[in-house]
Amino acid sequence: MQWKLTDDRPIWLQLTEQLTERIVSGVYPTGSRMPPVRELAAEAGVNPNTMQRALAQLEADGLVATNRTAGRTVTEDAEAVGRVRGRLAEEKMELYVTGMATLGYSEEEAASLLMQRRRK
Repeated sequence: MQWKLTDDRPIWLQLTEQLTERIVSGVYPTGSRMPPVRELAAEAGVNPNTMQRALAQLEADGLVATNRTAGRTVTEDAEAVGRVRGRLAEEKMELYVTGMATLGYSEEEAASLLMQRRRK
């Protein structure tokens, strides 16, 4: 999975969002060990302190835990991960519906377009 970073928002926040997506999509499964900070930072092309800040936010959000001897691991709480996944899905759906509304589509029409696309 490629890192996508832009200049319009803080890098640590973008890293937090992308790591969250990796957790909820199963790239980093529940209970799995996270790669070390320096490895993640090198992969993303950012300063290790910036990656550390993103990981600290994930810990504050309850998605990862730090163990002094084992490093960071993804939470084993599948329900917590599911809640975050559902929240992210709601946000993406809202963006879609709002975007389609600006083009003059109703929610029903937008849903119909999605179904048509799925059948292709």
